[in-house]
This record gives sequence, C-alpha cells and structure tokens, in this order.
Amino acid sequence: MKKASILMIVGPLLLLGLYIFPLWYIILGAPQYPDPLGMNIHISGLQGVNEFDIQNIDGLNHYIGMQTLPKPEDMWEFSTFPMVIGIMVALGVLIGILGYLNKVSYKWFIGWFLLMSILGVLGMYDFNQWLVDYGTDLDPNAIMKLTNPDGTPMTYKPPLLGHVKMLNFDVTSMPATGGWLMFVGMMLTLIAGFLGWKTSKKPVKN
Repeated sequence: MKKASILMIVGPLLLLGLYIFPLWYIILGAPQYPDPLGMNIHISGLQGVNEFDIQNIDGLNHYIGMQTLPKPEDMWEFSTFPMVIGIMVALGVLIGILGYLNKVSYKWFIGWFLLMSILGVLGMYDFNQWLVDYGTDLDPNAIMKLTNPDGTPMTYKPPLLGHVKMLNFDVTSMPATGGWLMFVGMMLTLIAGFLGWKTSKKPVKN
C-alpha cells in the first residue's frame, strides 16, 4: 500500500504544473502569417504565444464580428479554476498521506480520480460552450458577413480538439504542457488505486 500511496501523493502534485504552464493551446496558421498566431489557455487567463498574438487575433475577429478575447475578469472560470485545482491537489495529497499511514483504503484513491475526472469533463464542456458562443454569436454589423453555400451565416467555432479549416486559416486545438501534466498525474492516481486494490487482495500472513 505504501507504493500506491506514494503515487497517490505524486499524482496530484503534478497538477501544480497548471499554475505555471498552459492547459490548452489554439494555433491559427495562414499563408499571410509566416509565423502562426497562437493562444495559450491557462487556468487563470489567456496569453498569446507571441507578444502581439492576442491583439492580432482580436483584430482579425473584428472584421467578421467575433467578440474580443476575454480578460481574466470577464470570465468566472479564470478565478474559480485555480481554487478548484488547489483544493483537489491538497485533497489528493492528504489522501495519499493517510493511505501511507494505513488510515484510508485504496477506494479513496479511486474516489479522488473519479471526482477529478468529473470535474475535468465539466471543465471541457464549459470550454466547448465558450467556443460555441465565441464562434457563433457574431456582430450583425460586422464588416464581413460570410455565409455557407446554403445561405446560412458562417460560424467560426474553433475545434475543442484537433484541426479544422476555417476560411484560409488552419486552426489546431490541442492540450499544452499543463494539460499533459494533469493527464499524467491523474493516470498515476489511477495506477495507485489499482496497486492498492492488488495489495488488498493479497492474503494476510499470520
């Protein structure tokens, strides 16, 4: 149980990387931009990959009526997510320490993993809803009004994950360093739960 408990301590600690590294990134590439425009999505706000990327993205979006990119004070998520991550890290480390001291069973490890998974799914759903609103709620007085072949207004929702072609832009959305650290950390807690379960199945020696 001690090996499992050590993994249970290390796993949540990897989530602290979210305070340093971006969780996600979106890259926009086009022939007129030799250096693609990029946006890093941190749990506390948005940052351009390069110095003027956010400004340039907002400038492009203005022509088609998209909203300006939100500042930290514009979205409750940017103040709530850091607190949630901090609570989950502290809870996970506490569970790991208690497991090391044989005060709790492996079921608590699995419980933490399931709770973090649910929070992760809810976070991804919220992020996708923001992308939908960002790409479809367009200013009717925009300079450029583009339509689909059937005459319906064109939408500009970036992909949640993967690549899509929007006009002459190639848009790619992928996990960044913080996202991968979170994934590895969660996998370690799952392995901890599995090792704890295996340990519990071993016969007790008299």
